[in-house]
Amino acid sequence: MSVVISNPEKRMAEITDKVENGQRLSLEDGLFLYQSDDLLTIGQLANKVNLRMNGKKVYFIENMSLYFTNVCEAHCAFCHFRRDPGEQGAYTLTPDEMIDYIGKHYHPAMREFHITGGHNTEVSFDYYVDSIKALKKHYPNVTIKAHTAAEIEFFSRISGLSYKEVLQTLMDAGLSTLTGGGAEILSERYREKMGVGKANTEQWLEVQRVAHSLGLRTHATMLYGSIETLEERLQHMIYLRELQDETGGFMVFIPNAVQPASVNAGIKRRVSAFDDLKTIAISRLMVDNIQHIKAYFINLGTQLTQIALNFGASDAHGTIVNERISHAAGALSPDGLTRDELVWLIKGAGRIPVERDTFYNEIKIY
Repeated sequence: MSVVISNPEKRMAEITDKVENGQRLSLEDGLFLYQSDDLLTIGQLANKVNLRMNGKKVYFIENMSLYFTNVCEAHCAFCHFRRDPGEQGAYTLTPDEMIDYIGKHYHPAMREFHITGGHNTEVSFDYYVDSIKALKKHYPNVTIKAHTAAEIEFFSRISGLSYKEVLQTLMDAGLSTLTGGGAEILSERYREKMGVGKANTEQWLEVQRVAHSLGLRTHATMLYGSIETLEERLQHMIYLRELQDETGGFMVFIPNAVQPASVNAGIKRRVSAFDDLKTIAISRLMVDNIQHIKAYFINLGTQLTQIALNFGASDAHGTIVNERISHAAGALSPDGLTRDELVWLIKGAGRIPVERDTFYNEIKIY
C-alpha cells in the first residue's frame, strides 16, 4: 500500500497537530511518516513526545545476558545463533556450568540476568525450571528476566501445561519478568515466509496477556529490516498498543534491526541508519501508551544510539556482558559496555543517565 499525498506539508501539519494535542496516530499516519523523507520533523515530534513522557532521563541497567542452550527446534531464517542437536557448536549448559560462567563475570552491582535461548526438545521443562531455581539460590538479589513469549508457548507444548501454569511454575522458581523476543514481526505472512517455527501472532500476544494477568510486567520487541512491509511494521506496533490498552503490562518497546549473516556483509545487507532512526521515532509516536522506547546499542551501534536518544528513545539497555545472538549474525557493535561507557554515551547525547532496576525504579542519577 502506498499513500499518495498531493500536499505533504499539509499532511505533516495535520499529524503534528495530532501529536501536539496527544491524539493517537493511525496506521495511515504512520505510513505517511515512513514514506516521508522529512526525518528531522519526524524526529522532533518523537523527541517532543518522549520529553513529555520521560523528560531528559535515559535509563540503563547493570545486567548480564545468559544463554543456557543454543539447541533449537525452530529454523528461523534470520537466526544464526541456533544449532541442531549434535551439530558442531551446539551446547546445553547445566545449571552448575552456568553458575561457574557467571562467577567469572559477576560483580555486586549486577541487578539483572537476561536469559534467552533455543527451543531445546532434548531437555524437559524441568531443566528450565531448575536452571532458574539455581540462579535464584546463588544470586537471590538479582532479578531473573527470562524467556520470550515464544519460549513460554514452547514450554507449554513440551510440558502439557497451560500458559498460566507454565508461567506460575517459572515465577515460583524465581522468574520476575519475560524478555521481549520471539515477536519478530507479528504477521502470519512474514512468519511463514521467514520460517518462524515458533509461536504465531495470536499465541505470542496471548502469552503476554496471561503474563500481565499474573502481575508480570514485560518487554516487547520488533525485528525489522527484512521482508516485512511498512504496513506490517505498523500493525505490529498497533497490536502492542491495543494489548497495552487492555493490560498496561508492557514496560518498554524495543525495535531491533535484523543483522546480516556476517560481520563482513556489505552495506547493502544492513538496515540503513535513516531507517533505524525513522523506526525509533515512529515507534515513539505510534506506541503512545508504553512508557519507554529502547535504543538497543547492540543492533544500532553506539553512535547511532546517541542520536536515537534525541529521536524518541529513553532507554539505552545495559552492560549486557558478551551478547551472542546478534553477534552470531553480523552485529558490528561491542558485545557489552561498562557502566562508565553507558554514562558517557548518554551524557554525550545531552541526556541525563539514570541507572535503573528491571522495573525502571531509579537507582542513581548521574
